[in-house]
Amino acid sequence: MKPAAHTLAVMTETTTHTRPGPAGPGGATPALPAVRAEGLVKTFGDHRAVDGIDLEIAQGEIFGVLGPNGAGKTTTMRMLATLTGIDGGRAEIFGADVATAPHVVRQLVGLTGQYASVDEQLTARENLWLFARLQGLSRRRARTISGELLEEFALTDAADKALGKFSGGMRRRLDLAASLITRPPLIFLDEPTTGLDPRTRNQMWDTIRRLVDTGSTVLLTTQYLEEADQLADRIVVIDHGRAVAEGTPDELKVAVGGARLQVSVDRADSAAAAGALPAAPGVGAVHSPRPGELIATLDDPDAAAAVLTGLRDAGVPVTAMNLGRPSLDEVFLTLTGRDAGAPDETDPAADHASADTGAETIGDHR
Repeated sequence: MKPAAHTLAVMTETTTHTRPGPAGPGGATPALPAVRAEGLVKTFGDHRAVDGIDLEIAQGEIFGVLGPNGAGKTTTMRMLATLTGIDGGRAEIFGADVATAPHVVRQLVGLTGQYASVDEQLTARENLWLFARLQGLSRRRARTISGELLEEFALTDAADKALGKFSGGMRRRLDLAASLITRPPLIFLDEPTTGLDPRTRNQMWDTIRRLVDTGSTVLLTTQYLEEADQLADRIVVIDHGRAVAEGTPDELKVAVGGARLQVSVDRADSAAAAGALPAAPGVGAVHSPRPGELIATLDDPDAAAAVLTGLRDAGVPVTAMNLGRPSLDEVFLTLTGRDAGAPDETDPAADHASADTGAETIGDHR
């Protein structure tokens, strides 16, 4: 049987490897970044799917990568995980060069792709045991770690059931458990909650938080703005293969405006309102998610008064309004000009990257 992609973390019981750790007493020796990438480039024919991306991810953080479909998120992750070659730039995982020391890198990372990589013909326990054996663990150790992971991911009661009886959330938890068999210090999660219902998504969020609490570093790609807001310590927004913004969720929100004003008007007045808002002082980007509703980013909350005055002067009555902080949705729309789920239709590599995720085999051929 062909092993799944999350068998990246190949490490036999006899292999010795010093895991990265935090800074020493007093912080005299700074900890290596979990990920450092400089000028990453990936091309498919004449198209640059990844175009000069720089990243630095500290140990112990959740780092979110946001972008529309085809923006280069998955391709970037695949390069860092040694699944796709780097055409330009360089990357290190805990100081190990991705291009020249791939076997070392594969001992340090675990990958859960967009699609579950478990074997439908096996039970959950059998899947985990098989992945453990493929990664070099003894039969006894494979049984032990399988039981521990089933308990950790609340799958013990279903451990010996056929996977056909598993829900989507249970399959995703099993897939994540398989990527943690060797307890890698860095975990790549490529859109881990895609297709899950809100309750199961929240359960996955709790699982990801526990991973970080126990010492892991997580690089997470997602199209769910709420997910990034809830989980990520820092976020990079990628569009057309380039990083267009980076910071904490709060920093990104502040960068696109100090406040968010949502105004409701009669549908017949939508065009007049859209013309009046940008003319008001202190108003940044304005967009209309639906007729009769406009959302404006403001340099300062006090600018809301000028907006309302401008609408009154334009003869546009306001039926409702709400003033608050910008959401990540507004940040994303401002930075990319489209919603998170919208495809980047210029990217011919999108299908290539997403189709391979969760299906490629990596082995350690030392």
